Amino acid sequence: MPDLPLVAVLRRRARALPPLLVDGALAALVALIQLWPLLSREDPADIPWDWWGYVVAVLASAPLVWRRRAPVVVLIASLCAGALYDLADHVADQPIWYGSLIALYTVAATRARWISTTLLVVTIGGGLLVAGSSATVLRGSVLFFSVYAIGRAAATSRAHAAALKERAAQLERERQLEAERAAERERARIARDMHDILAHAVSLMVVQAEAGPVVVRSNPARAEAAFDAIAAAGRDAMTQLRRMLGVLKENEAPRAPQPTIDDLAALAGQVSGAGLEVGYTVEGEPRPLAPDCAVAAYRVAQEALTNIVKHAGAARADIRLIWEDDSLVIDITDDGRGASRDLPSGGHGLIGIRERAAACGGTATAGPRADGPGFAVSARLPLARA
Repeated sequence: MPDLPLVAVLRRRARALPPLLVDGALAALVALIQLWPLLSREDPADIPWDWWGYVVAVLASAPLVWRRRAPVVVLIASLCAGALYDLADHVADQPIWYGSLIALYTVAATRARWISTTLLVVTIGGGLLVAGSSATVLRGSVLFFSVYAIGRAAATSRAHAAALKERAAQLERERQLEAERAAERERARIARDMHDILAHAVSLMVVQAEAGPVVVRSNPARAEAAFDAIAAAGRDAMTQLRRMLGVLKENEAPRAPQPTIDDLAALAGQVSGAGLEVGYTVEGEPRPLAPDCAVAAYRVAQEALTNIVKHAGAARADIRLIWEDDSLVIDITDDGRGASRDLPSGGHGLIGIRERAAACGGTATAGPRADGPGFAVSARLPLARA
C-alpha cells in the first residue's frame, strides 16, 4: 500500500483526537493571535495597554472550546465579548473577530440554513452599529459573509456524502435481500424437485410391491417384472436425488443435467413397467424450448403420472405433446375415477404443477375429463424466442 501524503496523515491523526482537546487548542491559538498585538508592541507614548483589552481578547476566544456542543451560544458570546473591546480607551488598534468568524463557520456548517442566515444578518447588522469606520464595516462584512459561505458549502458537502453513504447502504441492503429471495426461490425449487422425484419413485415402488405377492405364484414372469420395475424406479430416484443434493454442495464435480422433455418417452416406458399402460404421442413439429420450460415439461408430466398411479385407479394414461406456433401443450389424461376423493383440486401435486408452469411463463389446468371418465391435466408452456 503506498504511503499517504503528509496532509492526509495529519488530517487522519487530527480526527482521531478528542474533539474537546482540539477545540481547546483552537481557542488557545485564537486567544494568542488576539493577544499578540497587545503583547508584541507597546503604545508609542510608552504607556501600558489597558488590562481590559487582554480580558476581552481572552473572553472572545475562550467560548470556542464548546463550539461543537453549542455553536449558536458560542457565536453570540464571542460577538458580545468582542463588542466590549472598545470600551477601554487605551488598547491596541485591532478588531476582535477571529473567535466570531470561527463560531459563525461552525453555525453555518452544522445548523439549519435559516438559523445560520439569521445569525449572519444579526452579526453584520450589529457590526454596522458598533464599527468605527466604513472601511471596517466593509472588511468585516466581506469576512463574515465569506466564512458563512464556506460553512454552508461544508454542510452541503457533508449532506451529499451522507446521502451517498445512505444510498450505498440501501443498495447493499437491497442486494442482500434479493440474494436471500433468490436463495429462497432456489430452495423452493429444489424442494419441489425432490418431492416430485420421491413421490414418483415411491408410488411406482408401492404399486409394484403390492402387486408382486399376488402374482408371484400364478405368474412368476410378471412378478419378476414387478420387482425389476421396483429396482429401476429406485435406481432412477437415487440418480436424480444425487443430482439435486449436488446442488447443495460446494466444489462438487460436474453434475449430470436434469431430465427434460426429451426424457418423457423414457418416463412413459418406466411407468408402463409399473403396470399402468401409458401412451405417448407427439403432434406438430418440435421446436426449441427454454431450458427451464424443458425441465418443467418433464416435471409436470411426472407429477401428473404420479397422481394417476397413487389416486386414479386407472388402467391407461396418455401423454400427448402438441407443438403449436408459439407454445407447447402437454395433455396427460387417464381413464380412472377422475377427480376422486383422494385428490381434491387443491392438492399439493396440482399446486406444484401450476407453480412449475407459471415459473416459466406458462399456465396449467386440471380437472375431470369432459369426454368421458377420468382426469386431465393440461399445461401450456411458451416456446423459446429466436
